[in-house]
Amino acid sequence: MSSNRLNPLDASWLYTESRETPMHVGALMPFKLPARAPKDFMRQLMSELRRHRQFAPPWNRRLASSILKNPVHRWVEDPNIDLEAHLRHTALPWPGGERELGELVGRLHSQPLDLSRPPWECTLIEGLDGGRFAFFIKMHHSLIDGVSGMKLLQRALPTEVDKSLASPPFWSVGLTATGTPRKAAKPRPERDTTVASFANAANVAIEALLGQVGTVPQLLLAFGKMMRVAGERDDNLRMPFGAPASVLNGRVRGKRRFATQAIAMDRIRALAAAAGCTINDLVLATCGGALRRFLEDSGDLPDTPLTAGIPVSVRPKDDEDTGNAITFIIATLGTDIEDPLERLAAIRASVQSAKAHVQSLPRQAMMQYTVTLMAPTILSLLTGLSGRTRPVFNVTISNVPGPDKPLYFRGAELLGTFPASIVTHGQALNITCHSYAGTMDFGFTGCHENLPHMQRIAVYTGEAFDELERLILKPKTKKGQPRRTAPRKARGR
Repeated sequence: MSSNRLNPLDASWLYTESRETPMHVGALMPFKLPARAPKDFMRQLMSELRRHRQFAPPWNRRLASSILKNPVHRWVEDPNIDLEAHLRHTALPWPGGERELGELVGRLHSQPLDLSRPPWECTLIEGLDGGRFAFFIKMHHSLIDGVSGMKLLQRALPTEVDKSLASPPFWSVGLTATGTPRKAAKPRPERDTTVASFANAANVAIEALLGQVGTVPQLLLAFGKMMRVAGERDDNLRMPFGAPASVLNGRVRGKRRFATQAIAMDRIRALAAAAGCTINDLVLATCGGALRRFLEDSGDLPDTPLTAGIPVSVRPKDDEDTGNAITFIIATLGTDIEDPLERLAAIRASVQSAKAHVQSLPRQAMMQYTVTLMAPTILSLLTGLSGRTRPVFNVTISNVPGPDKPLYFRGAELLGTFPASIVTHGQALNITCHSYAGTMDFGFTGCHENLPHMQRIAVYTGEAFDELERLILKPKTKKGQPRRTAPRKARGR
């Protein structure tokens, strides 16, 4: 039985695990039933899935000890996996709509994983309207992050319908027909992305922090001075702990809410080109507009703007390496600004200032920046202070790139990949995006108690984008006069 010790970041997700803050991530994956699918397609599919009892890494890994406070966590390969403990089958009363599906996923995501087994579950959901079914898969964050999860998905699902008819289930990917592991393929160059995952940014901070424990006080002093000087030079630069107190940043309970939204990438690209901004600027602006409206509804909108923590890929001027350089920046969400165009301009300026500041630093200084920016968040989770102190920022917003072409499983087309992420004390809302086959898929995960009616954030996000689109593109009539356009209906769960 092979054994692998967890790295510091992966272990940290176990140390912070609790009933109120389960540390698993998930994805809702709706599929369209194949053309001329038999009436018993779902029964046949479930029966076929149950016959696959071979498991590839990471699906066959469990902790050597399920004691969460174990100082040395290790993965071991489990030779005796009980598939019935991981594969579930459920249904919504037909026709199940978006709200009902979101409520079901919220309940599924609320339940902690059994850490005495390989920490994953796969639920097949039928009864959806529109000739659809869905998988909801969740894994502990110590086992996977968003980037590696997207890679697993692309390995598991082919881009051709015919090839998908004999596709093995997710947990068997990587095995040959005889059950022996396939030889690892040569790694392909990673695509450099503007936005990275929270896990990658945190990993940089933890590894550097462990190597510089003796100099942390000096780093904090230098960091404070560096940020003060930078702030004096640039009013657009957002400071850590400059976030206002809000309903998003208290203690949380274990029950979760889940909602989704999808926006066509063609619309996003066209709007970004017309506005002279990045796709990520638009993502932040639509989320900022949605959060402003949501908090106004309840009378909880702070006078000062909410801030977002954004994991990004950056490269300092003196860095000639070829790999990704990951850090974390803080930017305004402009929730104090009523006008959508002014809000977008403020967000764009804030993001540009944050990136320019980090990219102007030498590599070692950037490492120190990442350590001192992420350390309060990491340490507050480990010490239990999260939600009791002023937040470093109000909400995490991250974006993980996915495949450009549609994927298939057993002849069924994958319609989207909606991420369900982690909610912690001090961070009652998480917004994560996946790009997939021409759409940007938003997943909103929130604390059930802190954020009643959270599905409105998903709806408001779509409507905030529609509003920006109308204001920026301004369709013309034949006489050249501005033409009013009705907002598109947004999807929310």
